[in-house]
Amino acid sequence: MTNEDILKALSNVQEPDLGKDLVTLNMVKDIKIDGNKVSFTVVLTTPACPLKDMIMNACINAVKLLVNKEAVVTVNFTSNTSSNRKDGKSILAGVKNIIAVVSGKGGVGKSTVSANLALALTQGGAKVGLMDADIYGPSQHIMFGVRGERPLMKEVDGKGMIVPIEKFGIKMMSIGLLIDEKQAVVWRGPMVSSAIRQFVSEVDWGELDYLVIDMPPGTGDIHLTIVQTVPVTGVIVVTTPQTVALADAKKGIAMFGQAQLKVPVIGLVENMSYFTPEELPDNKYYIFGKDGGKNLAEDFDIPFLGQIPIVETIREGGDIGIPAMVGDDAITKKAFMDFTANAVRGIAMRNANLEPTEIVEIIA
Repeated sequence: MTNEDILKALSNVQEPDLGKDLVTLNMVKDIKIDGNKVSFTVVLTTPACPLKDMIMNACINAVKLLVNKEAVVTVNFTSNTSSNRKDGKSILAGVKNIIAVVSGKGGVGKSTVSANLALALTQGGAKVGLMDADIYGPSQHIMFGVRGERPLMKEVDGKGMIVPIEKFGIKMMSIGLLIDEKQAVVWRGPMVSSAIRQFVSEVDWGELDYLVIDMPPGTGDIHLTIVQTVPVTGVIVVTTPQTVALADAKKGIAMFGQAQLKVPVIGLVENMSYFTPEELPDNKYYIFGKDGGKNLAEDFDIPFLGQIPIVETIREGGDIGIPAMVGDDAITKKAFMDFTANAVRGIAMRNANLEPTEIVEIIA
């Protein structure tokens, strides 16, 4: 066996999402051959790649079928998270992907989805930050169990920077960490926009594969401030199945599809899709209607990322500061892992196939 033999065989292995072979994509490194033993490293587009096993089996089969049926093949994995920024990275320089989680209306579980998306990415091996951009109704400090904590300050290149709170392996920042919970945030739009810009430029986020931004509901000032301040890789839309939520979700999708914004929609996830009682695990009750989110995704020709059920443990975990992804409910974890796997694939395909993200310039 030679290195050339191995590369030729692996040129028949397709990366399932990107539609090209591993060799063309320059994903094969460090080939080592010792008799019948061969090992090599496949560089994934994200440490949270859901297709590792499929890629590994395809590589082993290719070497055995096309090079040496007696070969003992070891496939190692590393990752270099894909990114598609071309803004000179003056803002959030160490962040490869900025993902905004949006909804047309409140109460659809956007913060729950944001928190568990960030946790699932972390558990897949990615470096993740979570920014709570819901200034009027922050909740991530509650969901992560850090109520009452205050972030520290540090000096970076002569500038005072806020150090985000770290919990469950995630760097997290919320206005709820800076103000008294009993006080309402009564700010006009310019003050809110100023706070958001502070969260971007005066928080030491460091090196991240993904920064998940939990956006407020609707289509207002904060959304425009975010896309005018940072190059958003893409948005994930959260809805519930009922007609009222779907009508508002359409507005969120339409906002980011406008010509002056052109921020790609990674996909749509349907929350509170169905209820399954603990004592009847095989039963599904579609309380808010069935497949509304799935049908909406088809209507707008955007990827459908999955369904999250109504489970009591999701609510309980959020209330006591232990999100579902670090809890014990296997059904809930699987739902969030499946959704995250689809989101990761969508981000990788977006980075491979679409134009680089730029900061949006909106002329009034």
